[in-house]
Amino acid sequence: MRKIIIALLITGSLVSCTKNFSELNTSKDGAKFTAPETLLGPAVHTVIKNNLNRCLRLTHELMQVHVTTSDGDEIHRYVIRPLESDYMWNNWYLQLTNIKDMYEGGKAVNSNAFMGISLILDSWVSSLITDVYGDVPYFDANKGRTDKILQPRFDRQKDIYEDLFRKLEEANELLKTATIGTSEASLDPIYNGDVAKWRKFGNSLYLRLLLRVSGTGELGAVDKIKEIVESNKSNYPIFASNNDSAILKFQATAPYLSEFAEYRTLDFSVNNGLAEFFINNLNSWNDPRLAKWATKKDNAYTGIKSGYAVGQGQDPISQYPADLQKEPLLGNIINYGELQFILAECAARGFISLNTAQSYYEAGVNAAITMWGFTVPDDYLTGSTARWSTSYNIIEQIQLISVQKYYTLFFTDFQSWIEYRRTGFPILPKGNGLQNDGMMPTRLKYPVNVQTLNRTNYQQAVANMGGDDLKTKVWWNR
Repeated sequence: MRKIIIALLITGSLVSCTKNFSELNTSKDGAKFTAPETLLGPAVHTVIKNNLNRCLRLTHELMQVHVTTSDGDEIHRYVIRPLESDYMWNNWYLQLTNIKDMYEGGKAVNSNAFMGISLILDSWVSSLITDVYGDVPYFDANKGRTDKILQPRFDRQKDIYEDLFRKLEEANELLKTATIGTSEASLDPIYNGDVAKWRKFGNSLYLRLLLRVSGTGELGAVDKIKEIVESNKSNYPIFASNNDSAILKFQATAPYLSEFAEYRTLDFSVNNGLAEFFINNLNSWNDPRLAKWATKKDNAYTGIKSGYAVGQGQDPISQYPADLQKEPLLGNIINYGELQFILAECAARGFISLNTAQSYYEAGVNAAITMWGFTVPDDYLTGSTARWSTSYNIIEQIQLISVQKYYTLFFTDFQSWIEYRRTGFPILPKGNGLQNDGMMPTRLKYPVNVQTLNRTNYQQAVANMGGDDLKTKVWWNR
């Protein structure tokens, strides 16, 4: 019995135990589905909290936002133990069950709004799973209850992305004329039932994912980017300001608390010193966000080296401020600043020409800083290393854009690491203690239990991927 339960959990085929009496249980009044609005807040909140957990542990460590001061944690040295893979795999697939049930509930009550919202959230979470692991269960996933599929096959990332694009297209159409009632809107922690903003969220996420795969030359990604931004933009509304950003703003009281709200200071900041790379750029720009993101030591913002060798640990200097533990903006999914940097890169690469890459870039900088409540310093874009130069070649332009995007993705799940794998930027200094042949991990290995309990499908996936290690590249990164 224990093995059966584990198999249901790990293979991405189970029903969440927090499903609030979905179709698995029939209520006394005969209901056979969960009201979709009741699934929205808990699912989104749980995903974001789990993302933050691993952003602190993995993403920010790999990407030199902070550095552990404990020799025992080697993630900054590119050492990622196999058991690290289990946490997000289990949690993402759990919440996908609730997100997919939201679609079925919306369909049952003829709610185009919740069907569309479900498709957007499905695309968001599914993209995270495949971007972190590569080929994963997708078409057969989350079907343990409905189809008795306990060992789902792994699908190729290209096929997954093609279906994500289909879902985002469907969501855009469903949300065109959709509405949400007042009572249902009160259960929407992101947009309070504003369907127009959900539609912008879906299309902005679409652009993130299209740019991600554009280097493959497949799936018509470049043509679709141009259609969304230029040739058919009226049909694809996207974020127009910071107010459109997809952020679950954490509250001071339940239910929407930050993942870090009840952490000990020791676990959140004391054991993590901010890295030199992260601090030095912000210092060079005189960036006002430093006041929110870092503490001072001896009246200065100072970082420590990442990738140090065993036995060469350093005492933290600047650290995360305690106020960040309850910061509402850490509930970010995708924001307006990131979208502007996406458009800047698209313009630099010649995918679009509606505006210049420089204009998108500068709009992104402005959005990223003002989102945190600050004003852009007068000389930020003219007198610092953040300045755009018309003499820059395309590589230099993308590097400049990517560095600013890196800061816009502060505490946003795995995005800065995923973007680094795609572009090679920002250029991170390499410490003398790096492992993995000094190569940034290109994915996480499949969970150990998946290798055992879904072995045949696992072996086929490994053959298709070309290996299961920290150097195996996913489809869009080859």
